[in-house]
Amino acid sequence: MDQFGLTIFSAGRGAERFRRAAALARDAEAAGFGAVWTGELYNRSATIPMAVLAQATERVLIGSNIAYGAGRSPMIWAAEARDLDELAEGRIVLGLGNGTRGMLENWLGVSGEAPAARMAELVEVLRKLWRLHEGPVHHDGRFYNLHLAPTAETPPPWRDRLPIWAAGVNPLMVRTAARVADGLVCHPMTTAEYLTEVIRPQLERGAAEAERSLDGFVVKGIRMCAVDDNEEVARRRLAFAIAQYAPSRVYDRLFALHGWTAHQEKIHAAAKAQDLDAMTAAVPDEAIDAIGIACTPERFADLAARHANAFDHLNLVAPVWGLSAERAEDATRRILTAMSPKGTPQ
Repeated sequence: MDQFGLTIFSAGRGAERFRRAAALARDAEAAGFGAVWTGELYNRSATIPMAVLAQATERVLIGSNIAYGAGRSPMIWAAEARDLDELAEGRIVLGLGNGTRGMLENWLGVSGEAPAARMAELVEVLRKLWRLHEGPVHHDGRFYNLHLAPTAETPPPWRDRLPIWAAGVNPLMVRTAARVADGLVCHPMTTAEYLTEVIRPQLERGAAEAERSLDGFVVKGIRMCAVDDNEEVARRRLAFAIAQYAPSRVYDRLFALHGWTAHQEKIHAAAKAQDLDAMTAAVPDEAIDAIGIACTPERFADLAARHANAFDHLNLVAPVWGLSAERAEDATRRILTAMSPKGTPQ
């Protein structure tokens, strides 16, 4: 169980939402999960929920899955990460990604050019700022310029090195993660075959370019999980989620590798027509089984273990596309219950 993580989705408004998130995290820790994760979107931050989860738990890793690297300056990232890691007493994993070019430009207000180069430079500056207690940091780069000399005592961080895992789908970003990061966050659409045929060779290439070893480097998978007493309902829910990603050309290589290009084109056409039912119906059964887990509760733990074989860490996440906050929390609780040893209080 320690190999598994759980992404926390909670309902409620005001402080109640955070109390419910804390309760889910405590239950995940009691059930034996090794990590709990929280994401970031245009209306929710990653770092504030991470602080809540850190205070609610004692053992599990607390991670961002993912937070937008370009969404904060390196100085603010380093300051927040220092506080979070101190609060969690060394249990923070900073999972960073840049999103698409459109997200960089339209959501985050920065240039969408060279996202891999931007990520590499961000990690470089964060490493320097993590050691700010040793003296001033000066950096003049393509995306970031920073000249910071502490004006007061700056204590050292909780630990010498903060784990930074970079998100990547296509080869250049994967190689970048291998060059500069401590781990790779694979996209939920990553299959075991794509991992073997595309990602792992690019990780080796990136490590060779940086003249570094991948010993200790973590390859993290994410599996969208739909658990229902009616397996067909679960499969349709997962197919709906896959169909939201499939029209993007980012995943052309994945669909081609599996021979699913014709299905992808059907999904793309249905998406243009805004036909959600047709999008869902066009997702092949093979994709549902390779990309996620959709089953009844009694089958779930065994299927999760099979998917985990491909990764160093596997994060389980509810497919929240189209779900209310209440239904997303219920879907998260179903995953937790299905993975919990008998007798674990829920």
